[in-house]
Amino acid sequence: MLNFTHHIPTTIHFGEGQLSRLAELKESGKNVLLVYGGGSIKKTGLYDAVMNILAENGLCVTELSGVQPNPRIESVREGIRLCRENKIDMVLAVGGGSSIDCAKVIAAGVFYDGDAWDLVLDRSNITKALPIYSVLTIAATGSEMDTVAVISDMTKNEKWSTGSPLMAPKMSILDPSLTFTVSKKQTAAGTADIISHTLENYFTPVKGAFFQARMCEALLKTVIHYGPIAYAEPENYEARANLMWAGSFAINGVLSDGADVPWCVHPIEHELSAFYDVTHGEGLALITPYWMEYVLSEDTAWRFGEYGRNVFGLEGDDDMEVGKQAIACTREFFKKLGLPATLSELNIDATHFDIMAEKAARRCARTFVPLTKEDIRKILVSAL
Repeated sequence: MLNFTHHIPTTIHFGEGQLSRLAELKESGKNVLLVYGGGSIKKTGLYDAVMNILAENGLCVTELSGVQPNPRIESVREGIRLCRENKIDMVLAVGGGSSIDCAKVIAAGVFYDGDAWDLVLDRSNITKALPIYSVLTIAATGSEMDTVAVISDMTKNEKWSTGSPLMAPKMSILDPSLTFTVSKKQTAAGTADIISHTLENYFTPVKGAFFQARMCEALLKTVIHYGPIAYAEPENYEARANLMWAGSFAINGVLSDGADVPWCVHPIEHELSAFYDVTHGEGLALITPYWMEYVLSEDTAWRFGEYGRNVFGLEGDDDMEVGKQAIACTREFFKKLGLPATLSELNIDATHFDIMAEKAARRCARTFVPLTKEDIRKILVSAL
């Protein structure tokens, strides 16, 4: 196991009725930038509930709406402008990972004199940030409890992650009942996102991280159990609650600290999103089984064997054979949630594979199995 420093500074208020905790925002000042997406929070009544609580506590609100999935750098720039013009004291994201990620980079960008895209390309430019708060409405990215943000510049077909301890939310409200209205498609995509985060941590070459591996397996079993229940029964509180908490723990450092390894499936999916604006969780669900098949070998079969036995309950002593069965189980699970299994289902062809593979390879040189541009191109071709 590697050395590490573990620190999670985010206060979590979990459960029904926790929205009243928004009163705590007044500890950070008076002026709030409210960041949200396409308006679903208005349809569900959440917007009015949030605004009422903020008003009751004497907080003044400036709004940035219309944050898109795969949040755009244009929204970040507009948010920074609003913060400066309205002397904003804190940023509140109400929504999913896209709104929260956008809020994080806005909070840091206020204190940077250059263009906000610089913060995405080079996280060392992040030196200070406004306090960040969030109200989570979908279990997926874990942004409510981590230090990372992913932002896209579609004019350049680029999607990159950035991060800093300064971008960890000060407080996040996790009320599972707020996810009851999440569509089947987004519930499935969110489930796949949580599973992918966990698998990226699980497939590590670091030896001796027994505890982290068993934690990953427990989380995977939880999500595999409750994902289909939430998909079939949208207002099942138990299922939504377990998915929500699992989503936070998949990426808050508990699974990775001491066994950290650069991720590989995410960089490949980021290229799909950058060129085709794919729903992130759908892209991850699609690529994951093909990546597994490509990296399964005599050297890696031990981990796939553990995965099959401890997560899916498979039997057998042959790691290679159990691994193949585990990959089939993974693919079948995603299929049952209605997630795409081939790139052709998303109308994606090989047109951009060379540049996509080249860009992804820059981040896959030290992964569980290091991948070259040609390796990644082969994975993409197999997924057609």
